[in-house]
Amino acid sequence: ARLLQRALSEGVISYHLGGWPPPWGIEYRVDPVNAFVLLLVAFIGAIVILYAPCSVNAELPEIRTSLFYTAYLLCFTGLMGMTVTGDAFNVFVFLEISSLSTYALIGMGKDRRALTASYRYLVMGTVGATFFVIGLGLMYMKTGTLNMVGIQEVIEAQNLTDSAAMQVAFVFICLGVLIKMAFFPFHAWLPNAYCHAPTSTSCLLAPLVTKVMIYVMIRMTLTVFGVDFSFENTLWSEVIPWLVVLAIVCAATMALAQRDLKKMLTYLIVAEVGYMVGGVWVYNYYGFIGSIFHVISDACMTLCLFLGVGIILRKRKTTHFNGLRGLFRKMPLTMAGFFVGGFSIIGLPPTCGFFSKWYLITGGMLSERWEYMV
Repeated sequence: ARLLQRALSEGVISYHLGGWPPPWGIEYRVDPVNAFVLLLVAFIGAIVILYAPCSVNAELPEIRTSLFYTAYLLCFTGLMGMTVTGDAFNVFVFLEISSLSTYALIGMGKDRRALTASYRYLVMGTVGATFFVIGLGLMYMKTGTLNMVGIQEVIEAQNLTDSAAMQVAFVFICLGVLIKMAFFPFHAWLPNAYCHAPTSTSCLLAPLVTKVMIYVMIRMTLTVFGVDFSFENTLWSEVIPWLVVLAIVCAATMALAQRDLKKMLTYLIVAEVGYMVGGVWVYNYYGFIGSIFHVISDACMTLCLFLGVGIILRKRKTTHFNGLRGLFRKMPLTMAGFFVGGFSIIGLPPTCGFFSKWYLITGGMLSERWEYMV
């Protein structure tokens, strides 16, 4: 919280590791945007670690408890590192730290399907990471630096906007990020991974992983490649809003088809990713603010929903709709919190989801992207 206050009052905070200034050294860079994301990651991580002992002791054998908390801290470290680093290659390093620990966290589920889901995530995550690091290599080849601010300065100074290598690097990095955030149709790994993982794992990953990757996308497009390169000289700003519409409609349809509460929520996460990506690519002030606001609000309401599902699972031993009758009578406080999160997901005022989606709709109107609004 103090770091956020300082970023709001002083602007950008830059820290050079080991006293080596960029481009030779690695920079940590905090501005008001990623300070909010840092606070969000820290807040949710603290809430889940307080919730974790009950579910961990019930779902995991004692021998795996220490392994769970080790992987949890590694995943938490990776998510924080991706947010705070000012070095493009370190984004990849922290991405892999969080991903490798996530595979372990998911695979600890007592059901064999957890191992299958973890393996599927491993394959898709490896493909996404490969795209990302190839893009970084092409970008380094043309600019000679991995510092995020330095890359944009080189692009502008050497007028690399029309460079074929930079265009390919942009496509590869965007594809890698889209796979990692489970953007439709690259979402196949997410539903089973979050559904069959231990409850505490789902409560950490569902609110944070996709949201941090949204932030990475914003950082790459705005800070690394720059506005002109990302939005004005590519076809992505024309194509992605249509892909967003497809993602929202298809994910929402698949959510309606589910008969398990936890799996239904995982498809809603895929739909919400579409909203946040669309807010960035409508390319105006209100869309950008709406996307950042929705990252924060969606993380909070997803945490609320998955905590509620975890409590329901512990008490009723199932999350299938057939076993959920009479919950309001037996668990009134849990269900009240769950429905607050549900109302926020659908954007019902005065919940936080309403205000973030209002900004997103306003951004779509100003950009005349009517397909996104519909």
